[in-house]
Parts: sequence; C-alpha cells; structure tokens
Amino acid sequence: MIVVCGIASESPVARVTAELDGLGLPYAVLHQRRFRELPFELEATGSAVRGSVTYDGRSVDCETVTGMYLRLMDWRRLPELRGADEDTVRGCRSWHSALSTWAELAPGCVMNRESAMASNMSKPHQAQLIQRHGFRVPETLVTNDPELVREFRARHGELVYKSISGVRSVVRVLDRRAIDRLPLIRYCPVQFQRHLTGTNLRVHTVGSEVFATRIDTDRVDYRYACGDGGSARLSAWQPPDDLAQRCLHLAGRLGLPLAGIDLMLADDGEVYCFEVNPCPAFSYYESHTGQPIARAVALALARG
Repeated sequence: MIVVCGIASESPVARVTAELDGLGLPYAVLHQRRFRELPFELEATGSAVRGSVTYDGRSVDCETVTGMYLRLMDWRRLPELRGADEDTVRGCRSWHSALSTWAELAPGCVMNRESAMASNMSKPHQAQLIQRHGFRVPETLVTNDPELVREFRARHGELVYKSISGVRSVVRVLDRRAIDRLPLIRYCPVQFQRHLTGTNLRVHTVGSEVFATRIDTDRVDYRYACGDGGSARLSAWQPPDDLAQRCLHLAGRLGLPLAGIDLMLADDGEVYCFEVNPCPAFSYYESHTGQPIARAVALALARG
C-alpha cells in the first residue's frame, strides 16, 4: 500500500495518483483538508510506529505501507481553520503531528521526511550544506546592515536578493530603486548574492533517477518571467554523468529521495547550486518537457 498526503487536486499530487492508477498500484489519499474525516490510531514505540488510518471507510494498516508521498501546505493556513473553534484547531494540529510522526518512523520510501526537509527552512544553512557536499554557491551576504550591503556590492558588482526562509520569494536584482530602500532591511535580514549570468537548470532526483530541465529566460527569476513581460523556455536536458552523480550524492546526503535542485551553468564556466527544494512542484517542469517524473515517483514508492 502507498499513502499520498496532501491536497488531492494539486497538480503534483494529482499526477502521482494518476500514475499509480495507470500502474494498477493500491494507494490511499489522505486529503489534508479532510483531516476530520481521516482519524488516526497510532502508537509510536522507539523507532517503530503501529496503527491505522481510516480512508473512505476502510482501515489502512500502517505496517503494510511501502511508500509515502507528502506534499502538504502549512496546516495553519487551511481554509477549514478560518474562524474555527479551538477543538477544530487542536484536532488539526494533532492530526498533522500524528502524520509527521508516522512519516518519520515509517520504513520504506518516504518523500520526504520532515526532518530531512528542515534544511530548506534556512537558505543560508542549506547553502553551507550544499558547499560541504561538493557544489559551489554564489558569494553570499546575509545582513540587516545597509552599509555592509554597499561594501559587498563594491566587491562583487551587481547583486540579487531573496528571503532567507523556506517561504518562496521572488529573486530580484538590487537595482537603484532597491538600493534606495536598503534602510528597510534593518527590520528584517535579507540574503544578497553575487549576480551570476548563464543557463538555469532544474534537476529533479527521484531515488536513483535524474531528470534535468534547461531553462532559457530573459529574466533573473524564470518562475515569474511571463508575469514580468519576459519569457522562459523549458526543455529536457541530458546532464553529464559526473554532474548527475553529484546531484544524486547531494540529495542523498540531505536525506531526500525526491529533490528539486536549482543550478546554473554560469558564463564563468562553473556550476553553481542555489537551493535544494525538498518538496518540488515537479509538475511544472514535467508539463513543459514530457519527462516522466511523476511515474518515477510512483515506481519509487512501490519499490519501498
């Protein structure tokens, strides 16, 4: 049995369940927004977890699960909690806590455990891990001191800036208008990096498989290029064997059976790594390139 956790209609989740259907593999969907209808009965003992969860009137034994795919939004932002009473909030918190405990202790393939995903909650911390495991990262400054930013820019030239947390933010160039707003960073540290030019790559690792996408764009952050009047063209790309192995090594060292690794083939001839996304929206890349990422996820979950 395979367990898929998240919002059933969201594209990555829907693609994985569609592949599971096509492969004829048994699975249960724990719809995050239906937490009140999916009671747990779990007992965690040492490094094991026993119990069951009720799904569509059936009981799923935790010990029969070979794989889990988790793509969860922050439970505190669920629409069901708007204006909810204390009992509902408490029940939602407990449900997610039980699910997290189960995923941490479950044997087999879990994409991904909360403990492994935690590295992405701090981009500066994760950048140190990325460097430690063999990739270069751009010269970086995290600060709330405007003067340090000016000194950093004098040394490295044009800069980009982004948030330091795991919350998605738009990557922007530190242009003249942004420089004029630098005093605002005194209220919140910001991450600044040397602006690299080159070709963006997104590499998805699924178990021992690698799916690489090349992105040709005229904007700094290709994810928002179309909304900014620019363009982004995605195409499947075959990475050199050594680069593919380095990506697999990095994902493995971070404990991530599924990862979205953001790279750049820079004009200076180096390969830089910006980030490793532990809960990648791979459907965006799959829809543009036709790469069978969701099928690889389904098969990895079945292998356990």
